[in-house]
Amino acid sequence: MRSKSCLFVALASVAGFAATPVSAKTVVVTAAHMIDVLGGKRVDDAQITVVDGRITAIGRRGDAIPAGAERVDLGNRTVLPGLIDMHVHLTSDPTLSGYRGLEFTDSYWTVLGVANARKTLDAGFTTVRNVGSSDYADVGLKQGIERGEIPGPRIVPATYALGVTGGHCDATEFPPSITTAAPQIANSPEGFRAAVRTIRKYGAQVVKVCMTGGVLSKGDSVGAQQLSYDEIKAIVDEAHMLGMRVAVHAHGTEGINVALRAGVDTIEHASLADATSFKLAKEHGAWFDMDIYDDDYILAEGAKNGVFQESLDKERAVGLKQRQTFRAAHAAGVKMLFGTDAGVYPNGNNALQFAKMVEWGMTPMEAIQSATSSAAQALDRTADVGAIAVGRYGDLVAVDGDPLADIRTLERVAFVMKGGVVVRGGSASTEG
Repeated sequence: MRSKSCLFVALASVAGFAATPVSAKTVVVTAAHMIDVLGGKRVDDAQITVVDGRITAIGRRGDAIPAGAERVDLGNRTVLPGLIDMHVHLTSDPTLSGYRGLEFTDSYWTVLGVANARKTLDAGFTTVRNVGSSDYADVGLKQGIERGEIPGPRIVPATYALGVTGGHCDATEFPPSITTAAPQIANSPEGFRAAVRTIRKYGAQVVKVCMTGGVLSKGDSVGAQQLSYDEIKAIVDEAHMLGMRVAVHAHGTEGINVALRAGVDTIEHASLADATSFKLAKEHGAWFDMDIYDDDYILAEGAKNGVFQESLDKERAVGLKQRQTFRAAHAAGVKMLFGTDAGVYPNGNNALQFAKMVEWGMTPMEAIQSATSSAAQALDRTADVGAIAVGRYGDLVAVDGDPLADIRTLERVAFVMKGGVVVRGGSASTEG
């Protein structure tokens, strides 16, 4: 049994997703350029030392290297912190929209999540916030990744997204004769308090709430408020008491503003936010997490993928407005995050959104920070992710070229390291 265990660790290391090393390992990474997201600048001739998965030193290429260290030389590439997507659905596939998903058994979606986790990591996203997954599948993926059984990013799971009867988080596409399990549905402040406690019990680390109607849900208005102030306030109070943050799906103005007054932490989508929303977000320290690439994909591929016609009509109604809101919110000084809603468009293509963020008002550095240092702040994870800094995980990505000059280089990641282990690109040599 001992020899089999050793063999497993060795094979996992080769595959690039080993479990916790049995002894401290030192890796030194050098690159022509490094993006310092905390300082907001590019640094040349960078050298990063990672010991046992954590960064222990940041210097200049040519500095002394510890004896026995593995060395990864990225040549003329630019190295950045591992990227963070704050809004994904790893167990979703946009090509199976509308009623098409009914062809697959319940457990299929977890299998799909395994494949999507690998694609996401290969794309340079070493941490994700999974804001909605049935059957606690995102917790299962997280556990499998942490045990080294499958490759994937660090996952902050929400498990079920909470909502009301007939709302965006409910199954509204069936007649009364077909009933579905609905552990995510509540209709009172006390019901939602109990729901928060339940999902936390089974592994949720963030609470996702459907505050308004949505684009892809059937039978509701995209902007209509669905929870009362008392209901969302009960969720916020319970979650914050338990040390959890609250992410709120909200397109409509009134739903956004009620949620902000209740003290939520992030507004997802925020399509129809107004000047009052911006003021409230700044007063309460809330973040906007806006998926402004989705419109391109939904309108180009949705009909082919089985998206309901009413959903296509709703997307046409809010897509441009959401991008205009993004520009206005950024100009107003609202704190912004990188969140794609991956699963609404294909997981693994997350980086396509960076160019849209720059097109609609951000500098390349701001767009990168939204997926690194800002995301780490919003996750309360500034001690371990979101920057190339001493003490944080050795989560690194590298690209050919300069993403500050051409943000689209992030769509073509050439190298990925997670926790000091190379998972894509690069080769190591050992210093004597």
